[in-house]
Amino acid sequence: MIDTNKKIKPIDVSQKIRNSLPKRHFQEKKFKFYGQSAVTLAIFFLFFLFYLIFTNGIPGLFQHYVTLNVYLDSSRLDPKGDFSDQSLFSGDASKLIHESLYAEIGGVDTRSEKKIAKSLVSSASDVRLINHIKENRKLLDSTHSIQFAVDDDVDSFLRGYISRDTPEEERRLSNLAIQYIDNLNSKGLITYEFSDYLFSGSASREAEIAGIKGALVGSILTMLICLSIAFPLGIMTAIYLEEIAPKNWLTELIEININNLAAVPSVVFGIMGLAIFIVAFGLPRSIPLVGGIVLALMTLPTVIISSRAAIKAVPPSIREAAYGIGASKMQMIFHHVIPLAMPGMLTGTIIGMAQALGETAPLLMIGMVAFIVDVPGGFAEPSTALPVQIFMWADFAERMFVHKTSAAIIVLLVFLLLMNFFAVMLRKKLEKRW
Repeated sequence: MIDTNKKIKPIDVSQKIRNSLPKRHFQEKKFKFYGQSAVTLAIFFLFFLFYLIFTNGIPGLFQHYVTLNVYLDSSRLDPKGDFSDQSLFSGDASKLIHESLYAEIGGVDTRSEKKIAKSLVSSASDVRLINHIKENRKLLDSTHSIQFAVDDDVDSFLRGYISRDTPEEERRLSNLAIQYIDNLNSKGLITYEFSDYLFSGSASREAEIAGIKGALVGSILTMLICLSIAFPLGIMTAIYLEEIAPKNWLTELIEININNLAAVPSVVFGIMGLAIFIVAFGLPRSIPLVGGIVLALMTLPTVIISSRAAIKAVPPSIREAAYGIGASKMQMIFHHVIPLAMPGMLTGTIIGMAQALGETAPLLMIGMVAFIVDVPGGFAEPSTALPVQIFMWADFAERMFVHKTSAAIIVLLVFLLLMNFFAVMLRKKLEKRW
């Protein structure tokens, strides 16, 4: 029983509140400290991650080249005289490069010495020479200075990853090779410059000539397919479910399944794409068309959920005002609701596209991990994607691939930032309209 006759003095209540204040203030300070610590820790790890990426990635944007004076003998470069690829690649492009290299080093006479000297430059140097004369045909039968990429091991040595103090039998370069490198370096023929191979080359087993051009084009084509499918289907589905569909058990079941699909691992979509589009429909592997469709299916739940949330956020008064001036249901939806909800729809679409851009597992399942050297010329040509290229390079042991992997990650991050920047600008433009 509560004694109602007992009176509580105001001074007692005030004292209890005063006594509890230090504890409350302590709890608030502790909660604030935990929050600030969590944010600080997250920022620290974020900056640490960026530090690792950029410290390894910036060197990947550069590499060492050797400049050689090559006599472009037309009779040896183009033995058939028709300037066709068959004639050029059957010529002596490699021999001309090696002869120029021997002359610059000096004292290269024996077979073993020539073998060591040849290993200093990239094995694809002949391709660079042929492409150079294709672009500058007037240079034939004259001596011209051309830069060639040095071998991966030579580049690692020049960067300091291979020490000359290491015993010869334990390092990848012989003493004679190091002597040849020193000779070229003393003449100023070896330079450290921005890598033109990174953005002009494609997949290659040779680290010094490997590039991301093919993977970048493949990612762009895949994203175009993904956007062209996911955006209109996601928007239309969200409009139907939120504004048109009756609220019954069927629509509730559809909504539940859409929410569940958003949590399905991406590899499952890859398996589904493999089973349906490649096995059942017979579409080719490793093409951007299949990759884009698979990523679109993966992105659709995110687009639908975010679009529905944006439509729900439109005030009911907008709909009532539209009906009040005589608008039909379709006019109310497309003339009033959708323009107001479009910024949120675009945000959800960009989030889904950014997620799809970095996905690797679905693309691996449909065969985009294949070694594709050529740059794709269309949606139905074999290709790889930038995340898959990064995944493949990360598995290679060469030191130069470590740098190029980080450089490719930087390019991917820049790609994502540009997408987000475009989304923000578009959203602001649409918001100003209303």
